[in-house]
Amino acid sequence: MNIRLAEIKDIPQLIRMRWDFTIEYDESKKNESFDDFEMECGSFLESAINSDQWFIWVAEENGKVLSHIYIELIRKVPRPGRITYPFAYMTNVYTVPEYRSKDIGSNLLTAINNWIKENNFEFIIVWPSDDSIDYYKKNNYVHCKEPMEYIPF
Repeated sequence: MNIRLAEIKDIPQLIRMRWDFTIEYDESKKNESFDDFEMECGSFLESAINSDQWFIWVAEENGKVLSHIYIELIRKVPRPGRITYPFAYMTNVYTVPEYRSKDIGSNLLTAINNWIKENNFEFIIVWPSDDSIDYYKKNNYVHCKEPMEYIPF
């Protein structure tokens, strides 16, 4: 098992995984245009992989991506009297169904947690689905209160 940052060569697999992830939880999307999605997602992924804002972590074996976690760094406004480090927004956490419950996702998450510590990022925030709360808890994440939000109409 190789845990690493995604590369341009991974884009076709990442697109397919994002599609499969969405369909798994919302079958109503399966009739959408894959070609349109592929173009939009491919453009996003290429920009993300080449940026210093997004970090797409993958667990792969024999060239096949089995799991991924996307991290976006959120830079904070500096404050006098201390060094300001960004925090990490975690999203799009997915493991291919036949590889679940084999600790692949947990190993990937452990690598990310170590990377967060090594780089002095302030914290990671993630909005887990109801099904994934136990996964995060077993990996030392704390379930906190929901943030407030404003949704413009």
